[in-house]
Amino acid sequence: MSRSNKRHFFNKVIENITIAGVAGEGKAIARHNDMVIFVNYGAPGDVVDIQIKKTRRRHMEGEIIRYHEKSASRTEPFCEHFGICGGCKWQHLSYDEQLRYKQKQVTDNLERIGKVNYPFDLIPILGSEQTQFYRNKLEYTFASRRWLTPDEIQSGEEISNPEALGYHIPGFYDKVLDIKKCWLQPEPSNHIRLGIKEFAIKNNINFFDFRTKSGLLRNIIIRNNEKGEFMLILVLFSGEEENRERLLNFAQQNFPEIISIHYMINDKQNSSIADLEPVHFAGKPYLTEEMEGLKFKIGPKSFYQTNSRQAYELYKVARDFAGLKGSEMVYDLYTGTGTIANFVARQVKKVAGIEYIEEAVIHARENSAINGLDNLVFESGDMAKVLTPEFMERHGKPDVIITDPPRAGMHPDVLKQIKASEAKKIVYVSCNPATQARDIEILSDSYRVKKVQAVDMFPHTQHVESVVLLDYEPQRHEGAE
Repeated sequence: MSRSNKRHFFNKVIENITIAGVAGEGKAIARHNDMVIFVNYGAPGDVVDIQIKKTRRRHMEGEIIRYHEKSASRTEPFCEHFGICGGCKWQHLSYDEQLRYKQKQVTDNLERIGKVNYPFDLIPILGSEQTQFYRNKLEYTFASRRWLTPDEIQSGEEISNPEALGYHIPGFYDKVLDIKKCWLQPEPSNHIRLGIKEFAIKNNINFFDFRTKSGLLRNIIIRNNEKGEFMLILVLFSGEEENRERLLNFAQQNFPEIISIHYMINDKQNSSIADLEPVHFAGKPYLTEEMEGLKFKIGPKSFYQTNSRQAYELYKVARDFAGLKGSEMVYDLYTGTGTIANFVARQVKKVAGIEYIEEAVIHARENSAINGLDNLVFESGDMAKVLTPEFMERHGKPDVIITDPPRAGMHPDVLKQIKASEAKKIVYVSCNPATQARDIEILSDSYRVKKVQAVDMFPHTQHVESVVLLDYEPQRHEGAE
């Protein structure tokens, strides 16, 4: 379709079009002539009218404005903020359908991008036992003026409570939706957020203004563990002491579940806290999570899988895929705070973990010490520069490599060193099946896919974890005996 023809589609309504499937980013897919149309909140089988909002070279984006038939796979969303806050985009799909499309996402990427052909052992996706209140960490943003609904704007009435403590509207860094109830984190998470908001308003403690870059309160982060203990981190725009003390004392006195309180000062233009130093205000300095008798310290900035119970299931899959016998040298790449490394350490001879962030490596070493494990070593730095022949000479070549990289996948130099290691097995854990499949294709001259299992860590979203076992089977060159 030519560019001029596509321009004619802008704001045009395409009627009686059937939603055909879902895409990797959570959008639904429809097809009109030779063009793909992406829409939010559609379900395969819906028959709808779509108004085109954007035209691109290879696709269009639209909005569903009318339903003629609704798919049998639909279910009623349970959150009043569904469709506005931008999270939990698949609440309108039954959980069985969500799992089916997540499984398909993994296999489609392996086949199309990874060029992986059957047969391999495809294990059915592992769903999450909890599909609500499953997260152990949420971050909320303060805003002096909340996002208004179209009805509120059209009414022209003065808004009596303009403040917000909630989530950013997708695509708008300065627009915040005030959240009444979030279904992601167990109570008293909602009570803590609402209590802090009410106290701040009653005591004239200013919320952050994104236009004027003023106001004391910027963010709160709420963490919890499986024991029902909570941590509160308050992020402030300035070091103003009086209101900070009042608010944190209020939280400590009114929510006994909060056993650890910290604050940070962020006077930068951006909201990133990666470079900020937490200040311990009251209670314990960290939370503790447990898994098979192992203990893990969780500080204000520690990385820990945000679905604790399903993380345990994920790690069990990775350990089972590794088939550990007790004598192996294991490399744990992108080890974070050493959770997987600690989890497998009792079943192997030695584990060597590598992680970019030095602070995470410090926590990994602390976790090993807490658990009385002395067969782990950790090094920090750029993976492509740390995983070298010299590293392998120091620690010994790996029998098994477990890798859990960020969404971008692994650097070509890392893949090169993995192949050079000739490790018998690779267990590749990924939160992005597309980059995982890309890396597997690069490894394909040395490794074969043997097992695949998807694990759902984030119900009602399009995100899925994929665990793949690869065995060392270098291709024989033509002419080789």
